[in-house]
Amino acid sequence: MANPKGKPGRSAFTAERLARALLLVCAVVAIFAVCAITLYLFAKGLPALHKVGVGELLFGTAWKPTAAEPSFGIAYIILSSIVGTAASVLLGVPIGLLTAVFLTEVSGKTLAKAVQPAVELLAAIPSVIYGLLGMMLLNPLLYKLEKAVFAGSSTHQYTGGADLLAAVIVLAIMILPTVISVSASAIRAVPGSLRAASLALGASKMQTIRRVTVPAAKSGILTGVVLGIGRALGEAMAINMVAGGAVNLPLPFNSVRFLTTQLVSEMGYAEGTHRQVLFTVGLVLYLFIMIVNLVLLRLRREGGKDNG
Repeated sequence: MANPKGKPGRSAFTAERLARALLLVCAVVAIFAVCAITLYLFAKGLPALHKVGVGELLFGTAWKPTAAEPSFGIAYIILSSIVGTAASVLLGVPIGLLTAVFLTEVSGKTLAKAVQPAVELLAAIPSVIYGLLGMMLLNPLLYKLEKAVFAGSSTHQYTGGADLLAAVIVLAIMILPTVISVSASAIRAVPGSLRAASLALGASKMQTIRRVTVPAAKSGILTGVVLGIGRALGEAMAINMVAGGAVNLPLPFNSVRFLTTQLVSEMGYAEGTHRQVLFTVGLVLYLFIMIVNLVLLRLRREGGKDNG
């Protein structure tokens, strides 16, 4: 029965309290999950640091876990992840941002409606398909380029096109839909009054995009970059198929192995110290992702303050 004075009844208070309790439970579960994952990785990853040694593990370059005298250096694996991710972001983010600007500010509605489903389809394609296409199309092309660059060389170890360059190109393509979608949403959220004021002051459309629209959407664009980096850092299947999988210095035409592919390729049969070191590899990957996210979150907050 409705309250005659217009005040909420007991049932309304009960529903609100239940809703708040449910939201609180969801928040606690999310926090607990993050804390549990962090504690588990530290508990499983730290013993190998004490057993093998921080210096040998993090700065050693030889990875021979099954040798008579095993070595567990993951320096090249860490460098390959850093270089490969950074290069893919440097390649993919500008293309994604420019595509988002084109769809929201330059193209007509008809063209934008035609391109948007293609972007969404890219996001829906499984990683293994990217890896398969990379193996069948990209690796042979890069192998031809490799033979042309190193023609006559007696020291280069040919990879058949399965190298760091292939991994960078595949990762750059894979992060495109994330960067495009999030950046486009951020640009669309910029108030039209800002564009109108810029145009009224005599700025051209391109000047308005470069000096007004994109800076105003910086916070949302950084969110897209964070999600893109997370996608690149966490990818394993496609990289395992196109990068070769050897532990080498991360040079463009060298076969390389990332932190994620290290876990995927060896966790199934590893045991003893070898298995403990792989948990340390997972811990390094986790810390790397956390550091990148914290840095970009700080930049996003500073960008939000500047826009405010």
